[in-house]
Amino acid sequence: MMRISNTRWRMRGIYLAAALAVIAAGVTLRLAGYQAGLPYLLVKYAGSTLWGAMVLLLVAAVLPGRPRLQLALATAIAVAVEFVRLYHAPWLDQFRLTLAGQLLLGRIFSVFNIAAYMAGIALAALLNTCCNRAKT
Repeated sequence: MMRISNTRWRMRGIYLAAALAVIAAGVTLRLAGYQAGLPYLLVKYAGSTLWGAMVLLLVAAVLPGRPRLQLALATAIAVAVEFVRLYHAPWLDQFRLTLAGQLLLGRIFSVFNIAAYMAGIALAALLNTCCNRAKT
């Protein structure tokens, strides 16, 4: 029993470390991508793809060893966050103008963002599956 618990805690740490790496990549891309001369669509949608991957990694850290639930919950969170963009309240719009608000919630609803989130979730899930198979 102790071994399962230790494995889950180790997996949580790995998922959190991976999420932090994805966050760093996404923030770097958003803050320096345009200055580096990268195309708008690459900066915009690669950032959204990384955001989707981050959501899956954070969900996996909370629920290690439950890949179907991870996928379902990450998908629900990503879609819900995008639909929250359709709701406007003064306090929420003020938050969306901050860097944290832009990175966490975004400002404008887009079906293309949902597609990018799904791509990021799928890529992270595929990478997770490949890593898990390589260990066995």
